[in-house]
Amino acid sequence: MLQRIQTIYLLLAFAVCLACLCLPIAHFMVGDDRLSSLNSFFDCYAQVDMYNLWLVSEGKHVFYFCPVLMGLLVITTGLVFLDIWLFKHRALQMRVATFCMILLVFWYIAYGIICFYLLNPTVNLYSTRIAAALPFAALVLLYLAFRGILKDEMLVRSLDRLR
Repeated sequence: MLQRIQTIYLLLAFAVCLACLCLPIAHFMVGDDRLSSLNSFFDCYAQVDMYNLWLVSEGKHVFYFCPVLMGLLVITTGLVFLDIWLFKHRALQMRVATFCMILLVFWYIAYGIICFYLLNPTVNLYSTRIAAALPFAALVLLYLAFRGILKDEMLVRSLDRLR
């Protein structure tokens, strides 16, 4: 029964997580040259874009930095895709959706910690990108899918009582 509304929510959550994997989630800019004498990894770079796995400066790959963000988002994306095909096992589908929501909350905690770690006196401008809001959209879509799955489960249980 793939034509249920929660399948649409799960497909949208999968697409949103996949988009977040490919887009920059933060931007850092160093302002003054006098501040760049401090010891930081921003010394050679004026602008740095943060992706889920690496940092990019001026179109060049700088180094791998954020494997936690990438790992959490890859696991979540894979589980959401798997969750689409678990439509015959509603209880398991609800548990997987709940686990994915928890992973997305941990993604935001890790994102906050990493951005706080990167903010130092040499960084004058920090801006989040729109892709940083995509996991929140996936979280909302997963919650809506969870409610749809729960509604289906309650309907099946009520029909079993009537038999």
